[in-house]
Amino acid sequence: MTEKLRKIDPKSLVSMDRLAPENAFRIHLAYAKDDNLLFGERIYRPDARLWLHQELAEVVAVAASACFENYDLRFVLFDGLRTTDAQEAMLRTARVRGNPEWLSQNLLSRPGMGGHPRGMAVDIGLENEKGEFVDMGTDFDFLALDSSAEKNPAHREYKNLSQEARKNRAALTNSMVGAAKKLKTPLLPLPQEWWDFRLMPDYFNSYAPLADADLPPEMRMVSSST
Repeated sequence: MTEKLRKIDPKSLVSMDRLAPENAFRIHLAYAKDDNLLFGERIYRPDARLWLHQELAEVVAVAASACFENYDLRFVLFDGLRTTDAQEAMLRTARVRGNPEWLSQNLLSRPGMGGHPRGMAVDIGLENEKGEFVDMGTDFDFLALDSSAEKNPAHREYKNLSQEARKNRAALTNSMVGAAKKLKTPLLPLPQEWWDFRLMPDYFNSYAPLADADLPPEMRMVSSST
């Protein structure tokens, strides 16, 4: 008998823009922009917010403060909750339809898969005090057809990085892992993507993914709020 998945209460999701003025991060919700690197077209509605499950939101807030204090670098949050409606919209984009290998090689998550449709994954970059993105080795959302550590520059174990990129990746990872340890929240830095941090799969897979219809209108990512 299949175990019934738990439902996520929308009240357990935190709007990160409400924390931003108090913490060392800013929000750049990538898929609410027309020029996002991966899809090249807007996925989220223009007024969408970046939502995270409260357990992950606490880790991000503590980590951002530590990163700013220890490295003089500020977090930039690119994405959090990605509803199944948003995942389906991504698969309908011209770029995905023109690159079927992205799906056949599991480079993109199918609707309902992963931490994002549960608000339990976050994508993070870094910027300096001037508001300039720092060298991380690749742009956020860099997609390599070969995702192995030897061929994928976005992989955490990729060797051919500049010293600056190594230092910046370490600042981000150390800040997130340190905050998770402090809060006793198990955390997985996704190996293939330096920007992706998520709660553990055995935890987030015990919850059902969220569709826009599961959320109040003002929290929905793709469908209209009215």
